[in-house]
Amino acid sequence: MPTAYDMPEVLDRREGPHGEVVLRRHGELLQIIANGCFLMDTSDGRSERRLVDAALDALDARERPNVLIGGLGVGFSLAHAAENDRWGRITVVEREPAVIDWHREGPLSALSARALADPRTEIVESDVISYVNEISDTYDALCLDIDNGPDWTVTEGNAGLYSPTGLASCARALRPAGVLAVWSAKPSPEFEGTLWNAGFQRVRTEEIPVARGVPDVVHLAVRPG
Repeated sequence: MPTAYDMPEVLDRREGPHGEVVLRRHGELLQIIANGCFLMDTSDGRSERRLVDAALDALDARERPNVLIGGLGVGFSLAHAAENDRWGRITVVEREPAVIDWHREGPLSALSARALADPRTEIVESDVISYVNEISDTYDALCLDIDNGPDWTVTEGNAGLYSPTGLASCARALRPAGVLAVWSAKPSPEFEGTLWNAGFQRVRTEEIPVARGVPDVVHLAVRPG
């Protein structure tokens, strides 16, 4: 029989623009659930941090690069980016108002308060697919962590982001020789092929060992200079 400690406690449950989102506490961990699908928790974060570092490494020491982070999540990527003085402007696009609220004035603020107070940080409430299609500005790096991977999307509409059309939009949002980094719970050779076919260069997949389970990966690709 599970004990009270074993049972997750629902801290907030909301109907968002793309379905139900839930913030739970399970022991010491905070968890985000979307439409019944587990997205992430606060147990580790090394692969989310590596998402940002891998993009920065691939920029070849570019001075004060600007980064667009797609997906706020539990805040690991944002907090890690804000800890690094090398980054210039840090823009985070998050489509769920509830997730933004949980960071600004809720339980997740413990992870992100310092980053949110950083003058380089801007939080944009928008769908990242719409955002990259509509902006006229460009970034040095685009770090995407909005799904469990290109082959396992949270909502059906997200699949378009990993298609040739979606990748063309990502390329337009990047400066020449800019880096696209995509977090995934597992490798996707098919997505690698789509990146090559979309005109990206230096396509590779980096595995990141995690505390438990199979390694996460970061798919990396560079827009031609």
